[in-house]
Amino acid sequence: MISNLEKYKKDLVSLIKRGDSLILALSYEQDKSGFERAAKQRWGDKAAADTIKNLPNFQNGYQGWYSEAKAMIRQLLPDRVDDFARLYEKPKSRKTITYENYCIEDCLQGLNVTRTMGFSKEKVVGPDAAIPRIQQQVAIVKSAKARFESSLFDIRQLLQADLFDSEIDAANHLLKNKFTRAAGALGGVVLEKHLGEVCSSHKVVLQKKNPTISDFNEALKRAGVIDIAQWRFVQHLGDIRNQCDHGKTPDPTSEQVQDLLTGVAKVTKTII
Repeated sequence: MISNLEKYKKDLVSLIKRGDSLILALSYEQDKSGFERAAKQRWGDKAAADTIKNLPNFQNGYQGWYSEAKAMIRQLLPDRVDDFARLYEKPKSRKTITYENYCIEDCLQGLNVTRTMGFSKEKVVGPDAAIPRIQQQVAIVKSAKARFESSLFDIRQLLQADLFDSEIDAANHLLKNKFTRAAGALGGVVLEKHLGEVCSSHKVVLQKKNPTISDFNEALKRAGVIDIAQWRFVQHLGDIRNQCDHGKTPDPTSEQVQDLLTGVAKVTKTII
């Protein structure tokens, strides 16, 4: 089975390749004749024709790439997430649109800004201004690859994710063999460990010496790491875990424990 570490490497290479293709696609869509001339000079007639033929549609391909790339950067380069998003999103404080604040979101909407000069209109800025923005985004993704491959990169979270997957598999095996409380307890341990890792990576400090799922959950909500919906979901999972741990409570059902294990697996992939 492919490890999370290998999967991250493969996904990162794919993101970079797709990002480079999106840069070419947008460049071609904005200046087809100029792009064709430059492509023929760089690659030759046949290679240029093949490259152009295989270019993605920028409008159709960008949103999926952006979502995947942003999620990856949130994990590998959390301090660059805002920089990455700012290149896409319209500035809330923007009053006029200029080349400096034109963004990829404007490009996707086909926004062109002109001004009247006598009896004619002159272009101020248009979708071609988004080309350096997508180039910067791809550069951020490439910097994540460089950090990922560096000996200085802390891969503890990635390796921990492999361990969590294995423990969830073990809990599912226990559940399959009717050991519902044991399965739920193991699932709870995974949830608690993961929330502790998330607090650590976001520098969320807890005062308790031995914090519980509830303590981690509350701290992450206060720090703005998770939203209300995520907080409620984790709270629900914690309630099931407590039912599994406490012998005086009614036995949890197989359905409840399965919900717990499925939920924990989801949390380990979405709350990071």
